[in-house]
Amino acid sequence: MDVVNLARTQFAVTGSLHFLFVVLTLGLAPLVAIMNTRHVLSGDPLKERMTRFWGQIYVINYALGIFTGLVMEFQFGLSWSGLSHYAGDVFGAPLAMETLLAFFLESTFLGLWIFGWHRLPPKLHLACIWLVTLTAYASALFILVANSWLQNPAGAEEVGGRLVLRDFGALLTNPTLVFALPHVLSAGLWTGGFVVIGASAYHLFRRTAEREFFTRSLRMGVVTAFVGSLFTVGFGYAQFGPVGELQPGKFGGAVPGTALATMMGIGQLTQFVVMFVLLPLLARDWLARWRWLHPILMIMTPLPFVAAIAGWLVREVGRQPWLVYGKLTVADALTPGLSKTAITASFAGFVGVLGLLAVVDYALIARAVRRGPGQVALGAPERPADPAPAPVHAF
Repeated sequence: MDVVNLARTQFAVTGSLHFLFVVLTLGLAPLVAIMNTRHVLSGDPLKERMTRFWGQIYVINYALGIFTGLVMEFQFGLSWSGLSHYAGDVFGAPLAMETLLAFFLESTFLGLWIFGWHRLPPKLHLACIWLVTLTAYASALFILVANSWLQNPAGAEEVGGRLVLRDFGALLTNPTLVFALPHVLSAGLWTGGFVVIGASAYHLFRRTAEREFFTRSLRMGVVTAFVGSLFTVGFGYAQFGPVGELQPGKFGGAVPGTALATMMGIGQLTQFVVMFVLLPLLARDWLARWRWLHPILMIMTPLPFVAAIAGWLVREVGRQPWLVYGKLTVADALTPGLSKTAITASFAGFVGVLGLLAVVDYALIARAVRRGPGQVALGAPERPADPAPAPVHAF
């Protein structure tokens, strides 16, 4: 590969690895918030245990996902300084808002939720996880605002060889954003629902002693996957019209065409299975009792992740050779003087670190799932302090 294709491949691989964390975060956050709400309103100890168990999995994924996001920021300065110079005044604004207004607040409220168990009033503690969910969705909004502007640079004009923002409202009403945002948020619900389904099926297949716990979790996962897949597919089809008008030929070519077929095939297959197989089997808990179905559910768990990466490839590769569509090519956005040796070294380093984080994330989540709700540290009651030893008197 030449330097341009190496840099493109590096960003594609690191972006895909990062998105695996993001899509699960967007899916689990509202689920945990709903579980916590049901616990606070009912006082049911089982709902508290569900909140703690699935909340711990959310926290594991969130913590490791932070590091993968940092690598994405580094690449803008290392490999794509041409983008920062030409369009940084516009493209950088939503990224800065994502960091300052969304990510920092999200981290703060998540910290209050994690360490606020049995310390904060229940309703205030509940408000923290809902604020985590809202700020996570705000992060997705600002990131998609920036990405949608790359797809269709609305509201900006070129002044003195650089792009300047003239209409901030045009960023928020960008046709490439309007349907993409609910599509991505729904894909998160779809993914989170299938993770809950797969983990619950694993325990039910092993005839867990926590049968009621995972039967309820399985039911919630199926309903979530149904809602997520329904809106993901719907808003996915809704994008064809505006995107086709703004970027003719977007879906042509080997890579976008194959990725599009993969995404649509998985989306329609899983939507059909959830709607016509899993939902009806929730009646009388047939889905929880039919053990022969559980391995199939476990095998299906990675499918939404595959579809999410395929969708990202369609969106990004389909606008080549443009980085800012119609304004700046990928080749012109590359950092001047970037050597093949330098990009190869950074490629190996980034992919090695992010790949390791992805493996660690999977291993930690898998271990937490295997241990079950009986060994959850998040929200566990504090142990009373050991009594002070009796004084020793000398005689």
